[in-house]
Amino acid sequence: MKKIDLLLINSPLKNYDTEKKYNNQTLPVLGLAYIATVASKQGFNVEVIDAEAKGMGIREVIQQTNNLSPRWVGLNLLAPTYNNSLKILQGLDSSINVMLGGHQTRAMSQEILKDSKIPRIDAMIIGEAELRVVSVLENINNREKLPLTYWRDIKGEIHSGICLENSSKWLVPDINNIPFVDRRFLSNDPFISEDGSIEANMVGSRGCPYDCSFCGAARSVTQDVKARRRHSLNILQEQKELNRLYGVTSFRFVDELFLADSKSISEYVDLVLNDSIARQFRWDANGRINIFEKLDLSLLCKLKKSGLREVAFGIESGDNDMLVNIGKQTNVQMIRRCVKKTLAAGINVKGFFIMGFPNETETQIDNTKNLIEELNQLNSEYSAQFRASVFEFRPYPGTKEWNRILDNSNDLSSADLLQYSSIDITQNGKNRELYDRDEFSSSLNYSFSKMPIEHVRQTISEIMINQKNRLGK
Repeated sequence: MKKIDLLLINSPLKNYDTEKKYNNQTLPVLGLAYIATVASKQGFNVEVIDAEAKGMGIREVIQQTNNLSPRWVGLNLLAPTYNNSLKILQGLDSSINVMLGGHQTRAMSQEILKDSKIPRIDAMIIGEAELRVVSVLENINNREKLPLTYWRDIKGEIHSGICLENSSKWLVPDINNIPFVDRRFLSNDPFISEDGSIEANMVGSRGCPYDCSFCGAARSVTQDVKARRRHSLNILQEQKELNRLYGVTSFRFVDELFLADSKSISEYVDLVLNDSIARQFRWDANGRINIFEKLDLSLLCKLKKSGLREVAFGIESGDNDMLVNIGKQTNVQMIRRCVKKTLAAGINVKGFFIMGFPNETETQIDNTKNLIEELNQLNSEYSAQFRASVFEFRPYPGTKEWNRILDNSNDLSSADLLQYSSIDITQNGKNRELYDRDEFSSSLNYSFSKMPIEHVRQTISEIMINQKNRLGK
């Protein structure tokens, strides 16, 4: 019955008041859950509404929030959900303090602060927010001494905090001392996976030293975030705690830097292989082609032995010129070698690809399609399997691609690049093979490549449907 101090909201991709949700396997909101966990450990009453995971419409989110009447509401602003977030903010009771964060606040801080469509902004916290959120909850006046913290007063004037202490204390918290995520703040994690095991998502690192032109986590976009990895022992301790509390035996690391280098990989693998409980775990992770391509086959085999089932690579394109243009630090030959070596070690590979990059030609799109087919053919040579996951290009604020588009276009504004709308890639439910891609159905419906958007979208659908049929999933 205690009044809620902070209600964190993950806005829905669609307005499920009027639109249908096909995919029930959305990723958990680990970022919000970390904030909720740290704040609750300091004695604050915190709740999380994951509207996307629950398929809640905008009207339902507003009604539930106003009924709960929290002291503070916090939203993570992201390009695909930005307009839905605005509608939620506009429907909140005027007595509720508003806290904003998320990628959008970093890339478009001044535009957001000046946006009259947002009724109030009592704290906008850019970057890793756990410690600053707690400080603001303790006393709203604390925002005046917090770095990268802004607000707008009732007169419409914009203010920023002036940090009188070491700013890294607030901006770069020690991720080995942050409490493990309290899973009660996640509506869909842990969960029962397809093979019947209990699975949980985890983060093994924060920040990224790479500068891919399309990525919102790129170094040039997130200069306030220092790239660092959690200690292997700290990671293993969380896995064992999840096993003890929930019976979790399968894990997925959703960050790219968990498998960052051979030294940290070896350290983690040795810990697992020397622990009788951890040896029973199975896990998946993201990796980078330019790192895995250099790993010895013996280390890859140790990864397999430690329980690694699948590694996901951001391959993005099958065209060398495009790979250079988007800053991937890879080439097609490197991709081929890396995938073959990983499959040879018995580790499944998932390749992420993007189609419809700015100025991408039909030939470049075909090169990507051909590389996917070539890598699919490897399934007949190895016991492990390759699979692809292909997405339509979407520009994110602050990225190099976002800036290139605005610099080279006379008819597109930043506001235009936020006008996402829903597309039904399932064709009203007919393409059941695409149900699990419903989470990625937000689009600007604009062709940035040299091909019509319909061509790009049809190519992606054909690749994914054929793969589903081939793998029998």
